[in-house]
This record gives sequence, structure tokens and C-alpha cells, in this order.
Amino acid sequence: MSLQDRLDAFKADFEGNKAPPEVVAVMRRATADLIASGKATRALKAGDRAPAFALADQDGVTRNLTELLAQGPLVLSFYRGVWCPYCNLELEALQATAAKIRSMGSNLVAISPQTAPNSRKAQKDHGLSFPVLSDPGNELANRFGLRFQLPADLAAIYKQFGIDLSQFNGDTSQTLPMPARYVVDRAGVIQYAEVNPDYTRRPDPDELFPVLERIR
Repeated sequence: MSLQDRLDAFKADFEGNKAPPEVVAVMRRATADLIASGKATRALKAGDRAPAFALADQDGVTRNLTELLAQGPLVLSFYRGVWCPYCNLELEALQATAAKIRSMGSNLVAISPQTAPNSRKAQKDHGLSFPVLSDPGNELANRFGLRFQLPADLAAIYKQFGIDLSQFNGDTSQTLPMPARYVVDRAGVIQYAEVNPDYTRRPDPDELFPVLERIR
């Protein structure tokens, strides 16, 4: 089963059996508004230079772009957080391909606005073999063009589900990154970019392999 098939199955069950219609309506409207804003079309694309960064991983170790690229091309996965089931399905799909990514001479890191303890939980719960970096306030996501403000009505619904972003992320900005996946070559140039304002849509990790083969 492809990653998107798994995402679609979860969405159908959630919207059909678990969430009240009024909740589904708010979620769908927020996604439609983000799509209509055109923000995703203005995010960094293939051919752009990746912004430099130095972010702490789940264990407090600082990982910077220069050192990571010295080891080979880099796959970056921006995701919303450990609380997001769609993101967790994507992380599991990336983990299933992590060994092949490394065998092609590349590395993989995930980036979210959540705090280190939540990144450790994500790594433990999903058996991740790659670092999960914390991006406080979505500052790096903003430099990639991914950060957006969560609508107040959607933030209130998240709280009803026990998702308080101020606690998960350790800040009060109420911002999130649009899910995105990038491949950055050793020169720091983006060779692949996939950004989707609909968080229920994610590309299969297999799409990375032709790009990684080309730049290995």
C-alpha cells in the first residue's frame, strides 16, 4: 500500500466515523483557504539555494547544514509534529526507505516546530533512525516559505482534541509548516522540492530515488 493510500484510508475513517461534520467543515475550509492563498507556490523550489541552519536534534545535539552536506546530499522533511497522524504515517514511510537513502550516499533529517521531548517521542514511537530537528517558531520553515498562521477556529478544534500547539512547540505563535520534502545537493542547491498546502497529501518516498541517483 502506498503512503497516499494509507493517508486516504485514515482520512476517510476520521472524517466518516470519528469527527463531527462541523469539525470536518472547519478543517476542510482551513485547507482550502491555505491552497487559495497561493503560499505553496511561493515556497523555495528546485534550483534555489537552501538556507543555512543550525538546529538541535531530539538529544540536544546541534546539526548544521554545512556539516550535514559534507557527508552527502540531504533529504529534508518538514512536518507538523508528533500529534499529527498524517505526519506520523509519512515518517514511517520515510523510515522504511531510510536505509536505501543512505545506501545512495545521502542522509535524511526531519524538521518540525516541536520541542525536543516531543521529537524524542516521535523517534521512539516510530522507530526512526534519522534525526528529528526542532525549528523553534518555525523560523527555518519561514525561510523556506512554508510557515503559516493556524486559523483561530482550527486552533480551538485542535485544543478540543488535546492538541495545544503552545505546549507541543514551546511557543505561542500558533504557526505550522506546510508539509514539504526537499533534496539538497552537496553544493547547497535544492534539486527536488515538494510542498503541499493540503496536509493529507504526501508524495511517496520512492519519488526521491531518481533524484538521489542523479546527484550521487
